[in-house]
Amino acid sequence: MSAEAGVWKVTLACTRAEAEALPFAEDAFADLDQPPTLIADEPDPHAPDDWRLHAYFAEEPEPEWLARLAAMVPSRGSQPLVERLPDSDWVTLSQAGLTPVSAGRFHVATAAHAHERRAGQIGLVIEAGLAFGTGQHATTHGCLAAIDRLGHANRFTDILDLGTGTGVLAMAAAKRWPRARVTASDIDPVSVAVTRDNVRANALRLGIGEGRIEVFTAVGMADARLVRRGPYDLIAANILAAPLIALAGPVSAVLARGGHLVLAGLLDCQATRVTAAYAARGLRRVATSGGEWPTLVLKRP
Repeated sequence: MSAEAGVWKVTLACTRAEAEALPFAEDAFADLDQPPTLIADEPDPHAPDDWRLHAYFAEEPEPEWLARLAAMVPSRGSQPLVERLPDSDWVTLSQAGLTPVSAGRFHVATAAHAHERRAGQIGLVIEAGLAFGTGQHATTHGCLAAIDRLGHANRFTDILDLGTGTGVLAMAAAKRWPRARVTASDIDPVSVAVTRDNVRANALRLGIGEGRIEVFTAVGMADARLVRRGPYDLIAANILAAPLIALAGPVSAVLARGGHLVLAGLLDCQATRVTAAYAARGLRRVATSGGEWPTLVLKRP
């Protein structure tokens, strides 16, 4: 371990596909006491496949850690740029560089960019360690857009965000339907704590009942509270294809008649299998959006 502490930034060139896959590569540093914070950005909107990976370490990165980063984004074959940042609030600095995301009527940004929201947009402020927690990832973007579209013709009262992450989908639903009862769960206690902080930062109310968001740790649908709070007329699950398929039975069981299900976290090549798992439980797919990372909207007749 390096003796020189501080904050170290490592930058590598990557493709958009590699950047979008970063949330699924977090285990690469699971053995470290202080894993790096990973952020991806698109420096030039006119070059949509030219992205950058930024990794922030709490100490000087070992050569082996740099090799791990390079293995995560191999296509460009670039050498990592390593720099020590001056002593300052590096989290604020790193998040200040994240560009806002607009999806439907939602405007998702860190506090540094919250003022850029246009009239008529629904603002969400997310201070997350990963850029994709702020809506930058295609799956989160697709879910937000789907939730906004569903709001044109539906009024939901009982909503579940399964695998909430930073809480962005739960908060989007709470702002779209202010009187709804929203439940948000995640397998990761850290994500639950982050979600609670984000709920407070967005002037939304925690707790059980109308106009509130209840947030707790749960493994899949195994927690009895998730069943008791059902049935839900809207469920959003932005996780991965395998757990989406595995949870098809219990998730479908708590979806109300006429309810909608928004699924994401899957690749285009996995969409048929995921859809089939829910079709076997009586749901039908009513909309699909996105390309490589599609968002599926299903409905119980």
